[in-house]
Amino acid sequence: MSSEDSKQSLKLFIVLSRAYRAVNENVNKLIHTYGLNPTEFAVLELLYHKGDQPLQQIGGKILLASGSITYVVDKLEEKGYLARVACPNDRRVTFAQITESGKKFIEDVFPVHEERIHSLMSELSSEERETAIQLLKKLGLSVSS
Repeated sequence: MSSEDSKQSLKLFIVLSRAYRAVNENVNKLIHTYGLNPTEFAVLELLYHKGDQPLQQIGGKILLASGSITYVVDKLEEKGYLARVACPNDRRVTFAQITESGKKFIEDVFPVHEERIHSLMSELSSEERETAIQLLKKLGLSVSS
């Protein structure tokens, strides 16, 4: 590996990190206007789009430490957006289930959320977005294997 290759890799890492941080901070500010934190929003979005989820598996699906899930689920339950439901086949398993109030909430805010993300990403052309998706997927898969 040449010194130039190494410097280019470091630069890519920095640019990627800064871009992610800038986009993420922008989206998180919007999420806070909904009265949720980003983790609460991620759990609610997961339940809305994927259906009931075992509490033990939510952390892995939204990249959150499992110890924090109980706290997040408690907060969403207090707001009336989700309910805990016992698994009928295995009493050791509890599901998080989005409530009607939670569904209505997501249906109200998700179009704004989606539009904000699209607006942020529209700096890139459709072709550039597709290229970025493929390249970042390739990078992520190579690191995780």
